[in-house]
Amino acid sequence: MQANDVRVLKSAAIPTLAAGLVVVVVSLLTAGGKGALGAVLGTLLVGVFFSISVVAVSYAARVSPQMMAIAAMVSYLVKVVVIMVVLSAFRDTTAWNTLAFAWSVVICTLVWTGFEVRAFMKTKMLYVDPEARVPGKGDS
Repeated sequence: MQANDVRVLKSAAIPTLAAGLVVVVVSLLTAGGKGALGAVLGTLLVGVFFSISVVAVSYAARVSPQMMAIAAMVSYLVKVVVIMVVLSAFRDTTAWNTLAFAWSVVICTLVWTGFEVRAFMKTKMLYVDPEARVPGKGDS
């Protein structure tokens, strides 16, 4: 994993964890222990899903830019399918508060996405390879 990718991962994960802790506390106060458990599970789900995506895309970027795009699309598709399966499997659960779970997923996803975009905007990346040679220039 490149230094830029680690920076992006930390820039998104830390605020998401902080937001998740706030959601857990609010859920604990409003829905009790089951609410807190639902919020913890939602926060963990977002953290794990998005971290896996960053790692997969980072690894694929070392292979080629085309692989990076494919990895991003496939990881997104896998996340959507897995979240559908998880939501279907636990639709009628009473082990945790499903409303707190849902709100924590939504809030943590928005926080992660916002801070990930912010980190990418602040990352200085070269658009041109400074070592590339222009054909016909400097060739002797």
